[in-house]
Amino acid sequence: MEKLARFGYVAKGVVYALIGVLAVLAAFNAGGGQTTSTSGVLHTIASKPFGTVLLLIIGIGLIGYVVWRLIQAINDPEHKGDDAKGIARRLGYAISGLAYVGVAVNAILLALGSGGGSSGGNSQQDWTAKVLQQPFGQWLVGIGGALVIGIGIYRLYEAYKIKFRKQLKISEMDNNKQDWLVNISRFGVAARGVIFIILGFFFIQAAKQSDASEVKGLDGVLQTIAQQPFGKILLCIVALGLVAYGVYLFVQAKYRRININ
Repeated sequence: MEKLARFGYVAKGVVYALIGVLAVLAAFNAGGGQTTSTSGVLHTIASKPFGTVLLLIIGIGLIGYVVWRLIQAINDPEHKGDDAKGIARRLGYAISGLAYVGVAVNAILLALGSGGGSSGGNSQQDWTAKVLQQPFGQWLVGIGGALVIGIGIYRLYEAYKIKFRKQLKISEMDNNKQDWLVNISRFGVAARGVIFIILGFFFIQAAKQSDASEVKGLDGVLQTIAQQPFGKILLCIVALGLVAYGVYLFVQAKYRRININ
């Protein structure tokens, strides 16, 4: 199970690193560049030589990631506890895992030639539309957006304080690599935080206007960044941040303390 969990971090890291690389190419108007989501990058992989094999590997790896996150949430091997803070952390693990069930399934379905699901943005819009139709739907979407922004702010705090160091077996790192691996990881976690904050504002905008189409996925975030003043520079920075986030996940795969029991 530990090996499968580490494999899961690698699979997730590959997905985000590729999204970042494609966005960097798009920032420089290079061939093959695009701003895309997790679903979009899976379709890109599917079109490449040996894409089917790679998709199967990614799909299996992401299943490992999902299972590990659920173990963290249910078995509490990291002893987060049953107080409010501990339950919040464990609930976050569960949500993090379940969020990648669809990505894993899409990867496997694409590998088997059965097509894939809709993009993250469309999926989020569908769910948002359903929530908006419920009593107090606008409030629920707005609160959801505020929570997403809160996660993004915490990610920035985590990067600033290097909170993730506590999870790593730092002593096993080569002294020459330790500093730059940690700093690249900080950059990646911070970039992920910025993306969460922008996603949260999309949800709040959807709540204000009662319009689910205001919600966008990762591809929408990258496109929005590219449309701002100095958009290409900003897009390149965030895209490199996604590549760095992929490196952070590779670091987690190799050096994270994983206790299943």
